[in-house]
Amino acid sequence: MTKTASVVVCVVGLILWLSAPLVPQEGGDDFSGEEFIFMEDAEGLTVVGTQETTQEMKTLTKEDIDRIQAPDLATLLQETLNLGITRYGAYGNAADINIRGFDTERIAILINGVPANSPLSGDFEISQIDLNAIERIEVIYGGSDSKYNVSGALGGVINIITVNQQKPGLRLGASLSNTSALPGTYAKRNGSTGTPQWQDLADSQKAALSAAYGGETYSFSANMFTNRAANHFLYTDYMNKVRRKENNEVWDLGGSAAFIWNFPDLSKLIFSGSGYYGDKNIPTSGYAESYGKQGDFSTRQNIMLDMPRAFRDDLATEASVNHTWETLSYEPPAGASSLHTLHSVTGINRWTWYSCSWLTLKAGGDYRFITLDSTDMNRRDQHDGGLYLTGELKPVKTLLIIPSIKGVFNSNGSSPAVAIPKLGLAWFVTEDLTLRNNYFRSFKHPDFEDLYWPDQGDTAGNPDLKPEDGWGADLGLAYRYTILSLNSTVFTQYTTDSIHWAPGADRVWRPSNVGAAVFFGLDSTISADIPVSWGPFNKFIPSLTYQGMWSYLLSYGYDFADKKRIPYMPVHTFGFMLDLSWKTGGLLISGYVEGTRYTDRTNITTLDPHFLLNVHVTQRISDTWTLFGEIRNLLNSSYESFSNYPMPGLTVTLGIKMQFDGLGQTGAPQELTE
Repeated sequence: MTKTASVVVCVVGLILWLSAPLVPQEGGDDFSGEEFIFMEDAEGLTVVGTQETTQEMKTLTKEDIDRIQAPDLATLLQETLNLGITRYGAYGNAADINIRGFDTERIAILINGVPANSPLSGDFEISQIDLNAIERIEVIYGGSDSKYNVSGALGGVINIITVNQQKPGLRLGASLSNTSALPGTYAKRNGSTGTPQWQDLADSQKAALSAAYGGETYSFSANMFTNRAANHFLYTDYMNKVRRKENNEVWDLGGSAAFIWNFPDLSKLIFSGSGYYGDKNIPTSGYAESYGKQGDFSTRQNIMLDMPRAFRDDLATEASVNHTWETLSYEPPAGASSLHTLHSVTGINRWTWYSCSWLTLKAGGDYRFITLDSTDMNRRDQHDGGLYLTGELKPVKTLLIIPSIKGVFNSNGSSPAVAIPKLGLAWFVTEDLTLRNNYFRSFKHPDFEDLYWPDQGDTAGNPDLKPEDGWGADLGLAYRYTILSLNSTVFTQYTTDSIHWAPGADRVWRPSNVGAAVFFGLDSTISADIPVSWGPFNKFIPSLTYQGMWSYLLSYGYDFADKKRIPYMPVHTFGFMLDLSWKTGGLLISGYVEGTRYTDRTNITTLDPHFLLNVHVTQRISDTWTLFGEIRNLLNSSYESFSNYPMPGLTVTLGIKMQFDGLGQTGAPQELTE
């Protein structure tokens, strides 16, 4: 086929589906990963579908996750990617992830590509995720996502992938760890001095089991975990007295399973599911003795049909149906208890058409039905979803253009439907230098609590809320020179009609569309991959991350001249990592520095800067057994992530992992392609 004929085929192909055999490259095995797709003609093979993107995106592999051995997702993301985390205490307490100035409610959390944020509050329960079951985590920064095209992603997207084609044979695994808090003398509530509580050396325990099998026709995996966290630790209060945290015990357990059935022509049927239960004591702020009781229960079931060759060689599709059942019960220290039960059914269908060597079209849609049964908000239903169309154009080898538009709808709220356009550009200047540029609209509908929370005297919802809206842009570069890598992005985002809860003239807290803000920021990461031969050491990888973010609150009568910052948004955040590995293990030292944060919109009260230093060590002692250990907050810093909610000082985790690989090996599994 000549070049002229190729162009003609592409143009005609916008209307007619012309045949063009596709040959996937052998290689990747991740369920949610994109493969290289090739179109064959008389002149050879031409790449038409790749992992190239215009967005700033970072990926954590299973190896990264296993080395950190974090207690939960928030800790993992902070210690590896230096994302901002606002927490209300130790394990099991609420935690907000922050990306470019937006909290978890405004970040789209996906599990295997399916939205997982709670329709009740927009939040996501960090503890639900078993880190041992995760195969990969993708983090897309900003509102430019055109890969998954989900709604509500003002700050970014976090996709947690738990399904993976398993290696041949049967594997069994287990791990057990203990976390010790630092005992010491402390001031009791009655004014006396408490002696060291040596049981704090066994403060928290975690156990996990796993099994997996890979074969030619099918593969499966299963994981279970349980945690017992007393969350007793010493901290220094505002009067400079050493206290011991109490009434914050957590016990939880969970499990997940996945089954992949491979069909001819690379198609597959994927069944996956998970369950979680948590029993938690939730203390009030400060040193108060009172606490509430919270019970969390959730299950997720998903079935997906993945067809890299759907009826034609140049067409691919995936279709999934997901059901989620969530129950949240809460017994406050005083007052009536509450119970909220959510059921949601989500359907997603995505199509990809490799029309020619310079044009790929992606289209799809999602629909979700939600029903809420709440002691506070009664029975509520909602329908939402949307349709999108995305083009990936490569008119020349060095230029990638991705225009995208999605129309979203919601049966509740004052704006039932809206269009969300995006445009991404990437210029591959050289093999080592890439420039990326994105422009996007960001949009989020109100949650059930925002709309329907009943008037209880001191709090009330607002059924007249408008969706949060905004526009943003970023410009980034990725550069690699021999062993050095640099990724840097400048970004800006303007949001309006942001929903905030605040007391009115009647002293009743209610949400309103008063929030308007502008963010200007810089994300930069520089790292080096250095081969070494220092005794047993074979690789040294140092890295440094910096985020500068200047936020301006433009609500409540403020303008740029007032220089009012968004609460809990530091201007400067630094992170570093020193990764030293040897044949049978590795040493990882990570640090995180967060600048001064304001705790209120008037910018009067502050939280001081803090520095966290962590050390992780792994050592394989045989083909089956691996020892690991972590020291978190090595300098025993006393700090608060959220005002009046102290965080643990120095803790030590010691654990052991067991893994039996390749039992009953029967042959290589079929490669997965997407």
